[in-house]
Amino acid sequence: MAEAAKRTNRSDWLAQGGQYEYRVLTIGRATSRNDARRMLTEEAEYGRWELARTRLYAGGDRKVWLRRRIIRVRSTLTDALG
Repeated sequence: MAEAAKRTNRSDWLAQGGQYEYRVLTIGRATSRNDARRMLTEEAEYGRWELARTRLYAGGDRKVWLRRRIIRVRSTLTDALG
């Protein structure tokens, strides 16, 4: 039997540099699926967001969670001088 997928806890995840920023969008029920798809595609292409979660409510409203990785840049200036 194959080994079960390993689940990492939050401290392991943070140690590996896995930090994300999130953006929550609420899409009204009057918005068509094509318009919602187009809007999310633009966010993904130009803002480098990826789809994290979606939720469809009984009234037809949709809530979408987008995430993107926070890239921390380490200064190399201090390494060069020291």
